[in-house]
Amino acid sequence: MDYNKNDNNNYDIDSIIAAQERSMDGDFVAKYITKVYGWMFLALCITASVSFFTAQSGMVMKLLATNPLIFFGLFIGQLFLVGYLSLRVQKMSSTTATLVFLLYAALTGITLSTIFFRYTNASILSAFSVTAVTFGIMTAVGYFTKKDLTSFGRLMLMGLIGVIVASVINIFLGSPVLYWIISYVGVAVFVGLIAYDTQKIKQYAYLENAEDRKKGAIIGALALYLDFINLFLMLLRIFGRKD
Repeated sequence: MDYNKNDNNNYDIDSIIAAQERSMDGDFVAKYITKVYGWMFLALCITASVSFFTAQSGMVMKLLATNPLIFFGLFIGQLFLVGYLSLRVQKMSSTTATLVFLLYAALTGITLSTIFFRYTNASILSAFSVTAVTFGIMTAVGYFTKKDLTSFGRLMLMGLIGVIVASVINIFLGSPVLYWIISYVGVAVFVGLIAYDTQKIKQYAYLENAEDRKKGAIIGALALYLDFINLFLMLLRIFGRKD
């Protein structure tokens, strides 16, 4: 009886230790995710601020409206920065990665400023509010779900490639039907990617090297930032008013 009692006590102690380790592990991941969201929120604030003040500058807006090459050049600059950060992040310092990310957010703000002349302020605010609520719900799904979303994420990435290809094709076709199909499919894709990217970011918290964890936080913030911005633009295309 004494042997069984001691064995049970050991079992209880092991259970307590395991529970404590799970709690510490969960707290660590939660703090890491909070940092990722902090960088994402900062980037969104930079984009919103730059976009608003650019829209208030008549000279800048005139340049963007009358010189398509300038707008196209800025867009190419965005693609370069996001590609450079995504592909070269392992070979750069976390400080450089952060600066590139924030520069990308500022550049996005300039190109995004044109929405203030294409849509009403009420439409922009409504689309942003719906995006924020949707983002909150889906990021919670990605964080708390126990199901592996890897296969689901691959499906969403395939859908994203389809949206990009269809968008390029529709530049030449100008089809209203294809425009709406792209918009609705785009919403579904980015909603799904929010959950997938959130779950993926949790894995970055377990990187052994502290520098790698910092760079992982920036890449994770970039992924969520892109999900948020693109979902916002898709919703604005669907529900935005242009009068």
